[in-house]
Amino acid sequence: MTTPVALTIAGSDSSGGAGIQADLKTFAALGVYGASAITALTAQNTRGVTGIHAVPAEFVTAQIDAVFSDLDVGAVKIGMVAQAASIDAIAAALSHWAPRHVVLDPVMVATSGDRLLASDAVKALRTRLIPLASVITPNLPEAAALLDAPVAANQAEIESQGHCLLALGCRAVLIKGGHGEGAESVDYLVDADNAIALAAPRLATKNTHGTGCSLSSAVAAGLARGEALEQAVRSAKAWISAAIGAADRFSVGHGHGPIHHFHKFY
Repeated sequence: MTTPVALTIAGSDSSGGAGIQADLKTFAALGVYGASAITALTAQNTRGVTGIHAVPAEFVTAQIDAVFSDLDVGAVKIGMVAQAASIDAIAAALSHWAPRHVVLDPVMVATSGDRLLASDAVKALRTRLIPLASVITPNLPEAAALLDAPVAANQAEIESQGHCLLALGCRAVLIKGGHGEGAESVDYLVDADNAIALAAPRLATKNTHGTGCSLSSAVAAGLARGEALEQAVRSAKAWISAAIGAADRFSVGHGHGPIHHFHKFY
């Protein structure tokens, strides 16, 4: 028997709702063994981020090497990378270990609005990490920021930005529509051949902390289990919608509370 394994390379959220903690909860909820390499510590809660302490780049490398030298990693999820030195370290390590699947969530801003990526690191994200990705998962503002473009306002603009992001070297783009408007939240999966719209009802809750981290981790979990990308994305979309729908079962914090990763179990 083989155990599916996924590695998350991301920042730690001290309140447990996003980052490494959300990624590991997602992996566990979806039947995948989770390993981690921490890029930064954040002092954070449901109201915002009050501090960021970056992990030295050489120690990020040490964590990644330790995992790959022992575990059979089926997929990697990359979240908060914090600084250019960490991006260089991650890119070098992944080029060396050549994982089968890399899901890159270009985390720039937290749900609370706090910036999580240094402005000088955006270029490194574009040029070093995006070309290594099987799929990148920006939301609408992140897609625009990566392209130095206005936020896409309709399907045609979203698909156009998806193709522009493909030109940066990744194999597929999942542009998340949670920041859009309308009765449905529509994500677009764009690759060289297709653009697929994936719709779900837009849910009225303020408890969305960790949604982006968890969706990309759910995609990585599906890939680690051997699913094709489209199926992994469809499964992740259904799971995250249910996790958001169950978020109000929790009463955690006084700001944007977490989604319910284990909604299937309690």
